[in-house]
Amino acid sequence: MARIPAAAVAAGGLVGGYAVARWTRKRPLGGVALAAAGTAAAYEWNRQAGPRAAAGLTTAYVAAFAGSHPLAKKIGAWPAVFTVAGTVAAASWAVTRRAA
Repeated sequence: MARIPAAAVAAGGLVGGYAVARWTRKRPLGGVALAAAGTAAAYEWNRQAGPRAAAGLTTAYVAAFAGSHPLAKKIGAWPAVFTVAGTVAAASWAVTRRAA
C-alpha cells in the first residue's frame, strides 16, 4: 500500500479541519479532524526524520493553526488556511527530504 506523504497529511489536516468545522458548524468536530491528521503526520515525521524533527514540525503545525486565525482577519479565512497549510507542507517536505 502506498504511503501518503506527511506533508500532504499535515496540509490536508489544516484544510480539512477548517472545512469540517465550517460546513458542519461544529468546531469540535473540525478539531478532531485537525488532531487526527496532526497525529498521523507526527507519527510519520518521527519515523522518517526522528523525534526532534517530529517535535519541531508538530510545533509548526500547531503554530500554523493558531496563526491562521489572526491571518484570516487580514486576508480572509480560506486564503489564510491555504497559506498556513502550504507553509507547513513545505517545512515538512524540507525536513523529511533531508532526513531521507
